[in-house]
Amino acid sequence: MIPFNKPFLTGKEAHYMYDAVHTGKLSGNGKYTQKCQKWFEETYGFGKCLLTTSCTDALEMAAILIDIQPGDEVILPSYTFVSTANAFVLRGAKLVFADSRKDHPGIDESSIEALITPKTKAIVPVHYAGVACDMDIIMDIAQKYGLFVVEDAAQAIDSYYIGRDGVKRALGSIGHLAAFSFHETKNIISGEGGMLAINDLQFAKRAEIIWEKGTNRSSFFRGEVDKYGWVDVGSSFLPSEVIAAFLWAQFENIQDIQKRRCTIWNTYYNELTSWAEKHEIRMPFVPDFASNNAHMFYLVCKDVEQRTRLIDRLKSNSILAVFHYISLHKSPFYEGKHDGRNLPESDRYTDCLVRLPMYYDLEQEQQELIIKVLLDEK
Repeated sequence: MIPFNKPFLTGKEAHYMYDAVHTGKLSGNGKYTQKCQKWFEETYGFGKCLLTTSCTDALEMAAILIDIQPGDEVILPSYTFVSTANAFVLRGAKLVFADSRKDHPGIDESSIEALITPKTKAIVPVHYAGVACDMDIIMDIAQKYGLFVVEDAAQAIDSYYIGRDGVKRALGSIGHLAAFSFHETKNIISGEGGMLAINDLQFAKRAEIIWEKGTNRSSFFRGEVDKYGWVDVGSSFLPSEVIAAFLWAQFENIQDIQKRRCTIWNTYYNELTSWAEKHEIRMPFVPDFASNNAHMFYLVCKDVEQRTRLIDRLKSNSILAVFHYISLHKSPFYEGKHDGRNLPESDRYTDCLVRLPMYYDLEQEQQELIIKVLLDEK
């Protein structure tokens, strides 16, 4: 069986984890946590970074930091993973779902402004497949209405947005806050894991307190206060040093990882383009303002029946392809709370999008087999 995903190990993970164990400090915010955070800040220009145990935790921290209160409205795409929504629902927010673009599963930027009301507090764009939303449009709207922007960059490590000014900016460095994932399905992994990027530094001090269970413990250990105590709400958001040590081995090899994934992505694209056109299947789209970090390779079938046949055909050849998100506005939990608007593009991706196996160790022969099985489709 060719799996959908296979975690990649660089070979240094166990070594750094062993080193972390023998430093005598296994709890969070030690040597490897600080190395990872500094690396992110210096490599991508983020204001301040805090590792978390998941991207979900990073999003929950963001919701606390922008002070989401019951009744506040948050605009986000319906076609996204549930964590994007849950983080704000937990604070009492009302979700206002936007449709996806016709050419890409990301949020339809042109639909956002019409969804704003006096209760709107934030916009949460999701950089689907690591491909940028049009952040100039989103940031202009946010500035016009005094809103916060929280980038869900779970899939977007080492991916960029080229603004109308021609400047290339790392995804996650543009909004007030951003959340990343290091889940085993992502380009850079630690099993579970995530990170909050704080670009609006008014949030930096409080973020560290929330991260440390609502205490000023970090300030105490830096000698900034003579004792520490409970000063705010918070939770245990920081990961152990073992997780951070694993992650450090991945960061060291990011260029090699990205190069290999891009090779696999380009092979799919080049070999399948003519076949896809013949069968009315849409290939992935990367706008001119975005880069491609090769997080995933997806196809958009013409209908759910075609997708089912494609998945079944691959499975019969021991190849696992998957579909994922179900439109959140039609979920059992939120359907009754949705305002009833039709979101046809989100529903189309729900029914028609399929993801092909995509991981560092996908061998050339395996990818050739996947492509052959697809090309043999009548």
